[in-house]
Amino acid sequence: MTRLPRPALFLDRDGVLNEDRGYVYRWEDFCWIPGAREAVAAFNARDWWVFVVTNQSGVGRGYYSEDDVHALHARMTEELAAAGARIDAFYHCPLHPEALQDRYRHPDPPDRKPNPGMLLRAMADWPVDATRSVMVGDKAIDLEAGRRAGVRSLLFPGGDLFAFLTAEVASD
Repeated sequence: MTRLPRPALFLDRDGVLNEDRGYVYRWEDFCWIPGAREAVAAFNARDWWVFVVTNQSGVGRGYYSEDDVHALHARMTEELAAAGARIDAFYHCPLHPEALQDRYRHPDPPDRKPNPGMLLRAMADWPVDATRSVMVGDKAIDLEAGRRAGVRSLLFPGGDLFAFLTAEVASD
């Protein structure tokens, strides 16, 4: 069965879904941005794909492991489900030009924002209508990744994510 393309909401993680407290990888350090769960649920209800695209250089720098990233995303998934929301897929990039381990070192990782690799992978994995999709980030590199992937990009200034997206993204 072929699924019809639909728009996607691409979300940076730290600074958009949760407070950016610097290399967040433990649940006890995680704090949702106001309106984040409600925003995800609203886009789920509108039949949009919702993807997280997050640089995780802390893995490459040796601060934490990819298992830690997966564990945090699993907890996020549980909390979102309790709020009637879901992330369709998480994409993360542990690579960094100055990574401690060779397996995480790359001079210009294609998935590391501002490169568009994570967004392009999501669009290859899922039937995404890029022309109606949106990337939301809190840094210029997030917006650049969205632009390079051919999707509209929005700079989240902080505050309530649901209110921000309600104002910025017209209902279809």
